Amino acid sequence: MLFASRLRVMLSCAAALGPFIAFAQRVPAQQHATFLGMDRNDYPGDANMQLLRKTFAFTGYWLNNPPGASRNTWAGKRASLQAMGFGFLLLFNGREYKELKDSGDAAGVGARDAATAARTATTEGFPKKAIIFLDQEQGGRMLPEQRAYIHAWIDGVTKAGYGAGVYCSGIAFRESSNVSVITANDIRDNAGGRDIHFFVSNDHCGPAPGCVFPGTPPVPAKGGVSFAEAWQYAQSPRRPEMTAACRATYAPDNNCYPPGVTPNSGLHIDVDSANSADPSHGRTQNSK
Repeated sequence: MLFASRLRVMLSCAAALGPFIAFAQRVPAQQHATFLGMDRNDYPGDANMQLLRKTFAFTGYWLNNPPGASRNTWAGKRASLQAMGFGFLLLFNGREYKELKDSGDAAGVGARDAATAARTATTEGFPKKAIIFLDQEQGGRMLPEQRAYIHAWIDGVTKAGYGAGVYCSGIAFRESSNVSVITANDIRDNAGGRDIHFFVSNDHCGPAPGCVFPGTPPVPAKGGVSFAEAWQYAQSPRRPEMTAACRATYAPDNNCYPPGVTPNSGLHIDVDSANSADPSHGRTQNSK
């Protein structure tokens, strides 16, 4: 009798909750918000940045000379870009292996570069806790000098009150017929407990969609690195060996141009997606 009584109560509750359960089943799961961004080595001018703001939520922002450049044309542009409504992806150009090897003190170089990155971020007006991404252009498994440099840089930036991240490859690099390594995984797996944010590069078409600007940008984790917070999925110029399957999305000169911009403008860009409209949390508190 007690069992029968409990059964009647359970059936009554199920009947009462039925409409609510059916409604819950009809409601789609909340989609993960993603945002479109861009980066390039040369600052294209305020007018062009206002044009780019129509498409992009955030922009890369160099704190030192970008790769291959003799000066940093982004310096002093934070306030005007924030006023335009941009979020930020702060970048610091790191050292390549040969320079670290020749220095004889990769950790010392990393510590000094960290001090420069933090000092420049402060001078530019970026708030403490903003994430600075160390640009590591060389992929594959990190060698001891590279690892010592990265660790010293991350420790120094963190000690100075900023968040530390790394921009690196998210593409599997084949070391042998049986062994492949993804740089982002290698850095994270050997981080020694350090808290590192990741901005990964993977322009290989499939998963990369090519030079496209979807209303819902791809989720960074779809770039092959599950813990990535930002993903660079298109580069200018395109790499033929990586982009054959989506070459039609690029301009005839092999660069990527945003909507409404023609190749003769020279305004080519790299395209990024991120989990935040301000991936580095670089906007100041009084921003609109």
